[in-house]
Amino acid sequence: MNIHEKAKHIKLLITDCDGVLTDAGVYYGENGEVLKKFNIRDGMGVERLRKSVNVETAIITGEVSPSVVKRAEKLKITELHLGIKDKLAILTQIMVSRNLTKNNIAYIGDDVNDIEIMQNVGLTACPNDAISFTKEVADYICQNKGGEGCFREFAELIIAAQS
Repeated sequence: MNIHEKAKHIKLLITDCDGVLTDAGVYYGENGEVLKKFNIRDGMGVERLRKSVNVETAIITGEVSPSVVKRAEKLKITELHLGIKDKLAILTQIMVSRNLTKNNIAYIGDDVNDIEIMQNVGLTACPNDAISFTKEVADYICQNKGGEGCFREFAELIIAAQS
């Protein structure tokens, strides 16, 4: 099945945070707080998925960050999992709770901790600057880098396939 055929079946797009929604860099405030920069266009991708084709977005990340919580709230992402070491276990919980099959789920990730979950969903992508191991398992390698619109690019691919 080609990428566009796979994209027709997607009901949930799961994303990693650091390296996908951000550029994988962090800023430290003067009091030691960690700050992250998010791309506004990626946020529009979340909204367009929901409003145009009724595809929800979830975040599964290994980090625990108040800024990710704030971003998820702003984008009305209710499926948010922070500090996760076993992403596959969370995927299984999501599939059961939402009554989804692997073919209904897309995932975008950038690093080795994303590979296992990528091997267990129906459609995968990675940013252009993802590590080579992740690129090898991705169905689609975005032209855009992490934090620079890769999520929006993948979202638009799904929207186009379902419109």
